[in-house]
Amino acid sequence: MKLRGIFAGAVFLAIPLAGSAPARAANVDLALVLAIDVSSSVNEERFQLQTRGYAAAFRNPLVADAIAQGPEGAIAVTYVHWAGYGQFQQVLDWTVLSERADVERFGSAIAETSRTLTGSTSVSGAIDFSARLLRNAGHNARRQVIDISGDGMNNQGRLASTARDQAVAAGITING
Repeated sequence: MKLRGIFAGAVFLAIPLAGSAPARAANVDLALVLAIDVSSSVNEERFQLQTRGYAAAFRNPLVADAIAQGPEGAIAVTYVHWAGYGQFQQVLDWTVLSERADVERFGSAIAETSRTLTGSTSVSGAIDFSARLLRNAGHNARRQVIDISGDGMNNQGRLASTARDQAVAAGITING
């Protein structure tokens, strides 16, 4: 998969974003999993590219403005590292974002993360893990989205297309 600078656009399409508090059950416009590839094929430069891209998106005032414009004025977001099948780390817990300062803080928290895993590449595992996080988030979300970034082919676990199709059938949008 190509890394794309589409996150900010994806957020605008995925819609309503909001301020931040550690996640409690909430009505939100969007439940969003940010899932970045930290497998062995991702060198430090690519890891930093992914991390800086997400951090910059949340530090952009337009993102906070878009969140505030949603019917609920809030999103729930979590940040995940993934590699081989069974190698997943929820690096930042679910956080409800509604205020500009909270959105910016979440961006800063992303920027401060360091790589937690390495290994094979399981896109299907990343989708399955992210879908499970969405199911168990406890938020009443108008939309559920997995924003997955990576640079390699699925080389472990089930077919990525099978995982994708199951997630989409469950009402989850996947940006990748």
